[in-house]
Amino acid sequence: MTAFQNKIDFTVVFSVKNANPNGDPLNGNRPRQNFDGYGEVSDVAIKRKIRNRLQDMGQRIFVQSNDRADDGFKSLKDRADAVEELEKINKAVKGKKDSDLYAKIAAETWVDVRSFGQVFAFKDSQMSVGVRGPVSIQTAVSVNPITPETMQITKSVNSVTSATKGSDTMGTKHFVDFGVYVFNGSINTQLAEKTGFTTEDAENIKEALRTLFENDASSARPDGSMAIIKLFWWQHPGKMGKYSSAKVHHSVTVTPKAGVAHPRSIDDYTIVVTPLEGIELSEIDGL
Repeated sequence: MTAFQNKIDFTVVFSVKNANPNGDPLNGNRPRQNFDGYGEVSDVAIKRKIRNRLQDMGQRIFVQSNDRADDGFKSLKDRADAVEELEKINKAVKGKKDSDLYAKIAAETWVDVRSFGQVFAFKDSQMSVGVRGPVSIQTAVSVNPITPETMQITKSVNSVTSATKGSDTMGTKHFVDFGVYVFNGSINTQLAEKTGFTTEDAENIKEALRTLFENDASSARPDGSMAIIKLFWWQHPGKMGKYSSAKVHHSVTVTPKAGVAHPRSIDDYTIVVTPLEGIELSEIDGL
């Protein structure tokens, strides 16, 4: 494994077509919007997709979705207690518990812990351990305001056996007809040193971002309805970074082409990257 020595910044541009990229549970699961009408996808939802992709790559994941659990454990506590070294530390005499060692072993065991960090605080446990991860992800925001559409749907089959056909059950399905979203992120070298995050881990994060929506299909997000357009990946020449992350992220602009009032495809947008001297940029197309 190679120590992570160069700060990384990245920007991801993706499209949404007839899909709900991230439903808001406080708004009837309609696509998330801010107060100005721009669409949003939470950083938590993006990290979930990254974890799923890393899991597909064969990496060990601590925060697994229940429907994707590959180790048989039904809770985070069970998964943590199954690691002998962690259980031994947790059962140590009070006052002799080594939280730093606990964090170190947890980060070595699970890639999402050494990437995003994690709080280990469980009911009936005498210790609480916090791990700060080097990979930070921002909320994705659409380039233009979105107009969520609503479709009425019905269920016309009985849920249980009955002599008579039950009445149809009405429901709704929400989606965005088309939108282009952008989100940014960074990988911090100082925190990478603490968690043991490596250059190989960074490459896995890059590949997860490039293929973010693979194996992510659902009724709300059919296959092909969400697609990575561009991944911009900057590697700084040193640990601190030649430029601030804000300046690097602002070097990418995504705007509708002149005369296009209602964009309907990625071809209706222009993506411009302002060159930054002394920093290596990789421009990667999505799948």
